[in-house]
Amino acid sequence: MARFDGGSLSSDSGVLVLREVEKRLGVADRLAGCLDDPRNPDLIVHGLADMIRFRMLMIAAGYEDANDAAALRHDPVFKMAQGTLPSGRDLASQPTLSRLENLPDPRALLRMGRAMVDLYCASFAKVPKQIVLDIDDTFDAVHGGQQLRLFNGHHDNYGFQPIVVFDGDGRFVAAVLRPAKRPSGVKIRAHLRRLLRAIRANWLSNGLEKGPQIGAE
Repeated sequence: MARFDGGSLSSDSGVLVLREVEKRLGVADRLAGCLDDPRNPDLIVHGLADMIRFRMLMIAAGYEDANDAAALRHDPVFKMAQGTLPSGRDLASQPTLSRLENLPDPRALLRMGRAMVDLYCASFAKVPKQIVLDIDDTFDAVHGGQQLRLFNGHHDNYGFQPIVVFDGDGRFVAAVLRPAKRPSGVKIRAHLRRLLRAIRANWLSNGLEKGPQIGAE
């Protein structure tokens, strides 16, 4: 006889490995430090870093939709990845995560972008002599009524077309979410200008008078 009441089970054990990577890099804490939390401190159950970490782990595990939190907030492995026992308090709900995703204003988004650039710069054991940046756009299909989604004739679908930047060694540097239309050279130049300033500011903040030579392709 088959039974389906095996108790508290999970199929996402790899999340624990991802949690160790995130813990070493401190991504959630870096991004949380860029946000102002408007909530009453006495009523907070889930901190900003915990919610960001949960959402990051969800996406990394293939759960792109925040609605998946309705089930994953009870998942024992996701709980352990947040330092909670499987029998402990449930993680943040979908409405809570949706409010988090709508929390950053433009200034906060710029701070978060700079935080990711700082993380990129910290990935080098020593300052490289040269950095080559690969700037491209990619299509991200959506399946709802998301704000700023557009129809893209080439991809025959609705979605976004973010700008993504990697370096010559494949390291992720930065990304900007955009409507689904091909970015103009003006938009690319503005994004590249902010990115270069952030990279140079990081080297200078670490006492380096001159950073690496930076090129783009």
